Amino acid sequence: MAEDFLRRWSRLKHEQAAEKPKPVEKKDDAEAKPAAPLPPVEKLTPESDFTGFMQPKVEDALRRAALKKLFRDPHFNIPDPFEAYSGDFTVGEPIPPEMLATLEQAKTLLFDKQHEVKKEEKEEEKTNEEKAEAKSDEPRRQDA
Repeated sequence: MAEDFLRRWSRLKHEQAAEKPKPVEKKDDAEAKPAAPLPPVEKLTPESDFTGFMQPKVEDALRRAALKKLFRDPHFNIPDPFEAYSGDFTVGEPIPPEMLATLEQAKTLLFDKQHEVKKEEKEEEKTNEEKAEAKSDEPRRQDA
């Protein structure tokens, strides 16, 4: 059975080699499809067909001019509401100063000097309290 398979395979390979491959006819893009004349950029509207300007043989400056004309339409200035970062998040209300003062990072970044002054005042209060406690812990003499 193995010989039959190998003989058949060999015969098919020889037949393929005997057949000459047919040359593929290549047509130039310009010859295959005559280029339609492009409309002037000044007369383009958003409803115009811009596919002619996207051909590889069109100059880059002309393509850019056509795309600029297309994207001047206000339709393209509307952000997609489903796009993650398309919203304008700068229009919200600012954080009130009372809430901002309670945020730990804001204390160190925004209110650095005020925070240091408050820290020093708290430390002074603690040392004063410790001194008062130390004095109150000392036994008093009753004969004085």
